[in-house]
Amino acid sequence: MDNNYKRFDEVAELLKVMAHPVRICILNGLIKKGECNVTFMQGCLEVPQSTISQHLQKLKAAGLVQSERRGLEVIYSIKDPRVKLLMGILIKE
Repeated sequence: MDNNYKRFDEVAELLKVMAHPVRICILNGLIKKGECNVTFMQGCLEVPQSTISQHLQKLKAAGLVQSERRGLEVIYSIKDPRVKLLMGILIKE
């Protein structure tokens, strides 16, 4: 066993950020669709746009998703490839 648990801080933070049902749903949707905007997510999740934006902000700050401005729209996609691996293991569809 490795007693240098500090080296696992980044992994623990990644899991903490992911550990919310709305964020898991956002990540799962981005993996399936590839990319989308907040309006599309709002239609699928049926939660307020402000709620989705707050969750996206946390995911983006953790480096799990990225955004790209296209005209008036902001398009989100998965940034960290570990997210796809984890979601593939955790989500059975």
